[in-house]
Formats: sequence, C-alpha cells, structure tokens
Amino acid sequence: MVVFQRKIYQDLLEWKENSAGKSALLIEGARRVGKSTMAEEFAKREYEDYLLLDFSKASSDIKRNFEENIGDLTTFFRNLALLTRKDLPRGSLIIFDEVQLFPLARQAIKHLVKDGRYQYLETGSLISIKENVKDILIPSEEESLQMVPMDFEEFLWATGNTVTMPAIREAFEHRKPLGDAIHRKIMEQFRTYMAVGGMPQAVEAYVAGKSYQQIDRVKREILHLYEGDLRKYDKTTQGRAAAVFRSLPQQLSGRNAHFTYAKVEKGSRAAQYVDTMHWIDESGMANICCNVTDPQISLDLFADPANIKLYMGDTGLLVTQIFQSEKSTGDDIYKALIFNKLGINQGMIMENVVSQMLKANGHGLYFHEYEYQAEGNAKPSKYEIDFLLVKDKGLCPIEVKSSAYRNHKSFDYFGKKYPIKLRDQYIIYTKDLKTDDKLCYIPLYMTLCL
Repeated sequence: MVVFQRKIYQDLLEWKENSAGKSALLIEGARRVGKSTMAEEFAKREYEDYLLLDFSKASSDIKRNFEENIGDLTTFFRNLALLTRKDLPRGSLIIFDEVQLFPLARQAIKHLVKDGRYQYLETGSLISIKENVKDILIPSEEESLQMVPMDFEEFLWATGNTVTMPAIREAFEHRKPLGDAIHRKIMEQFRTYMAVGGMPQAVEAYVAGKSYQQIDRVKREILHLYEGDLRKYDKTTQGRAAAVFRSLPQQLSGRNAHFTYAKVEKGSRAAQYVDTMHWIDESGMANICCNVTDPQISLDLFADPANIKLYMGDTGLLVTQIFQSEKSTGDDIYKALIFNKLGINQGMIMENVVSQMLKANGHGLYFHEYEYQAEGNAKPSKYEIDFLLVKDKGLCPIEVKSSAYRNHKSFDYFGKKYPIKLRDQYIIYTKDLKTDDKLCYIPLYMTLCL
C-alpha cells in the first residue's frame, strides 16, 4: 500500500518527544483509516528498529507469553525475541497492532512502560467494545489519539497538490474571494474528494487512475468489513447496530436529518439504542451530532443524547452506501456528482462532509433547534442551527446550504433569542467567499479552516 502524508504523523512526533518513553500511545479509529500503516511508517522512520505484533494473527505461543511471563519481564523479552526471531536494541518501538483482539497485551502496558526498555504504540479498531475491556485494567500510562479518514488537504497532498490549501487559508484569513475561475476549479477538486472519500485504499485507487466504478468497489469492500464488525456486536443488540448503520442514507435524506428511531424499527425508542449509538460513534464508523438544549459555551453540558443526527464517518462511504442497492455504481453517477448534475438530495452529502471536516479539525459535533415568534407572527416557528462551535469563549453558528440560497432567518432569530456572545457566523455553501454584515459565506472547502 502507498503511504500517504498524514497530519497525525506530527502528533506521533510530539508524543515521542513529550512522553520520552513514560507512556504508550493508542491510535484509535475506524477500520481502514490507515492506523497500522502510519504506525509502521513512524517506526521505520523514527526508531533504530521496531517489532510489529499483529494480534489478528499472533501465535498462541506469543499470547501465552503475555499470560504467563508479564510478571518476569526478563523472561518475557527473552521469549519474545525467540518467538519473533528478532532481538531489539534498547529504545526500539514495539507496536501492538489490533490490540483490542488481545486485551491482556493492553493491560500489560503498565508494566512494560515502567520497565523502560522499549517504547510502545498500539492501534485498535472498535476499541470501546465493552466485552473487550470489561475484565482488564486500562493502564494510566496509556495516552490515546483519534485517527480519522483523510481530510481534503491530505487528499490534495496525495494527488501531488501542495499549493491549493495554502491559497484557501490565505483567502479565508483575509476574507477575500478567490475568484470565479479558481473557485470553480477547487470546487471540482472538492466534489471529487466528496465522491472518493478519505479512506486511504479508495484514495490510492483514485491516484492510481482507477475508474470510479473500481474505486466504488474498494469502498463496498470496506462497508462489507464494517457490516461484519456490526454482526459481531449485534449478538447482544438483536441486530440494531446493523439496522442503524444501514438506515443512515434514509436518516440524512430527511428535511432536517434528525435521527428517527422509528425508521430503524417501527415503534422503537431512543432508550433502546443508547449503547448501540454510543458504540457506533466510538467505533468511528459514524459521528453523532447532539442537539444542545441551551446554547452556552460549555456545549457538552447541555447535549441531549435523545435528539441527535448521525453522520457517516467518511462521506465517500456514504456516497457508496446511497447506491448500494445497485450491483455497482458506475462512472456516470460519480461524474454527475462531481459536476453538480446528480439528481438526488446533495444537501445530505454536503452536510455530511462538513461534519466530517469539523470532526477532523477536532471539533465536537453539536446543533441547536429552537422556537421563536417573530414580530407579526401568530405563533412561534421552529428554527435550527446546523452546527455550533466554540471559539474564543464565544459561539460560532454554522448553517450548510447546498445551493446559493442565502436566507438566514435561523441566524437572525438566534441572535435575538439568546443574549450570548457570538463570534463569527458562517453560512457554508457552494459559491465563492462573501461577507455580508456579520455573516461570512464560505465555500464548502473552507470548512477545513474553521
């Protein structure tokens, strides 16, 4: 597999320098986002030597060594060298790949870090499954880092483009439009990113010149893996996890994209899905966006887990999932999406990619719905802010538009209803940057600047 430049590499360098061997690092994330590839590339470039223990195929002898000898590390390391036929110099890196499959290795981190002979990096998918950690002591010597699909800038890097994103950032910082010709070109690149997505295998296929139908086949294989994971979890949830995941396109295609449990199973309620929704969110397959009942800067304190939206973790996978009932998704559909000629609700795809970029930038996902009675109206009406961010102790409301439509009553009434400190207010849409009074209209690709 091609090793792409990823932003998480800088985080790994900072961990190595700051921890100085006093903690292990666990890279969490959904399947196929590139955790193992990046861990091994980091080991090759930053350490004298390394050892990779992949617990998806580790021998019973290696596992028995953890079970029997972790209390005697001299014996443990001697056996490990014999079993792997590799004698590591002191200070090398040991990678525990797919560590969720063998929790005892994760528990051993406490003793291994204290010993100080080597440094430790762990990777894990679906690491929060309760069955995998309920019988072990999670080590305090373990830091964690979330890895997500490739963002738009990483996608551009993969294509050899290092000039576009700096130009986007400069335009955003100075609040100046890029101009029609440049904007159209970047939007075409961005729509291509939306269609392909940020899963490294799909990006690799795109960079290699594969057809969109072949790229779609790669994404279908990833979705198949996800469904396999869901089936394992569904042994305890009566099939709810898989049903929730399959319902995502239908959920997002609604007028306000609120997650409706009755669309999963008639008569079902939120209380029946609490554990399932938490697990899906933690797995990285999808991202929960919670309604906040009171828009204060401490958004998490007012999050309502019963009123949510659920976005796909990778928008490229959502595009494939939308057409999954077809035997294959041909190039014509992808080209229609890229050139803005696809006759479906593109609003859900654009809202999903905004959620994905906000998540990649480290933001929590929150929205706010409220009622407001405007002057002259007989009764209050419902309004909604698509996303809320906190910046410099103030709130930044965000609305996503799939066209050039510029109605912003939800923003106007939001400021009137709540006597709170507002920072920048953004409408994210498909046109070039534009400022209007207190509002800033930014193109979709500038979401990465927030």
